Amino acid sequence: MSEFYNKTLLITGACGVTSRTIVRALRRSPYFRHTRLIGTDVCDNPYGIYEGLYARIYRVPGVRDGERYRSLINKICLDEKVDAAIVVPELEVLYWTENQMPVPAHLPPAKFSREVISKANLYEMLQGTGFVPEFAIRSRDDIIQGNLAINDQGNTFPVWLRDCSPGSTSGKGAICIQQEAEAAAWMALNSGIQDFMISEFLPGRNLACLLLYHEGKLLKVGCYERLEYFMAKTVISGVSGNISKGRLINDPVVVDVSTRAIEAICKKTGEIMHGMVTVDLRTDGNGSPKITEINLRQVAAASAFSEVPGANLAEAQALVTLGAFELTGPVEVNFPPNNLLLRDIDGAPLFIPDYTPLEVGACR
Repeated sequence: MSEFYNKTLLITGACGVTSRTIVRALRRSPYFRHTRLIGTDVCDNPYGIYEGLYARIYRVPGVRDGERYRSLINKICLDEKVDAAIVVPELEVLYWTENQMPVPAHLPPAKFSREVISKANLYEMLQGTGFVPEFAIRSRDDIIQGNLAINDQGNTFPVWLRDCSPGSTSGKGAICIQQEAEAAAWMALNSGIQDFMISEFLPGRNLACLLLYHEGKLLKVGCYERLEYFMAKTVISGVSGNISKGRLINDPVVVDVSTRAIEAICKKTGEIMHGMVTVDLRTDGNGSPKITEINLRQVAAASAFSEVPGANLAEAQALVTLGAFELTGPVEVNFPPNNLLLRDIDGAPLFIPDYTPLEVGACR
């Protein structure tokens, strides 16, 4: 294990929620407990600078700055003697897949990344497979004029409306529309979004499937269910992007849909699957899971997976990036049936292996 103590890992998007929970998961690993971590970020969230998770955090320009971004990343990797990188923000993942970067990073294929980062492209690639809900892409003007039809049968409510621009997160522009007037009002409130995706409303469970691949082989899988969101009452969709409560699950149907969809996309792009992705799904009225998006990264449940022996996906991603494939452990482990992930604004995430609600008058 000491062979990793003298390594230096770069974590991009270091101040973000997901990057910080990946770091917490790495610190739970016997391999990376003492590994030196360097962060880079645009530093819009200063909390991450002062939290103390990294040896150093560098402020860098946004990835859209292109050569200026790459030049500074190259310098940081050289100066800090970085051995490998875990790239977290999706636009950075896309940039790293399409450009020669200074250190290894275990990332999805370039064409795959370009397609799935756009929700519109993702849905179009999977259209007709049954893996995604029925959908249509509509401009602001179309929606204002009442064109909310998903297919030739005309408007059918309810529908789910959301921004579909590349890299959009946290339920941006998302709302369940019950009538045309609501859609017109939503256009006025979201004047910065030009194109929306309209899809069938999926009323069921909110699920995620994390998958780690190496050259076409599935090395690690972990699923969880989102139960409640931070400040859900303050956003009209009820989905704020960050969960306050969730649970780890074993669901072979979710894994089957997720892996088959990824295989279908790679077949169209002509690539072999590689890297870490998170497939988001919701179940329809019949309980069948359908894909809503694919993220080119882990998500904020990383710390919960690290609490279950053999399930630490952040550890596995770092090991694979450094070439230690033999140490990643089983592809999937069984999670405690009554586990619960709790997250709070002012506290570190908590994983409860066997949660039992307190009855009135009881104490703990």
